[in-house]
Amino acid sequence: MPLPKNPRLSPVARTLRKRMTQQEKHLWYDFLRTYEYQFTRQKVIGKFIVDFYCHYAKLVVEVDGGQHFDAANLLKDLDRTKMLNSYGIEVLRFTNSEIDNNFHEVCAKIKEIVES
Repeated sequence: MPLPKNPRLSPVARTLRKRMTQQEKHLWYDFLRTYEYQFTRQKVIGKFIVDFYCHYAKLVVEVDGGQHFDAANLLKDLDRTKMLNSYGIEVLRFTNSEIDNNFHEVCAKIKEIVES
């Protein structure tokens, strides 16, 4: 069954692909883009745009900057994760700091989930 998609978000997703953060670029260009299981970036799912999505593993990978750690955004992220889980999608979240300081461990974790 195809995932729900809000076509009005497609132009926003396109813009976000052009304006990825440094950490998103690092993860995309240095791992996910050439990974043997295809990932898409800035994928529209329902009313959300996720950072990276692997259809094969039904996995979303989110790279969270500092704005994700205030109370309001923590609640939004929780609701977002619940909605994605309701579609059978697992969500992995990494902080910018994890991408910057533990890149190989982040890649290993993604690989572990995709290939399990």
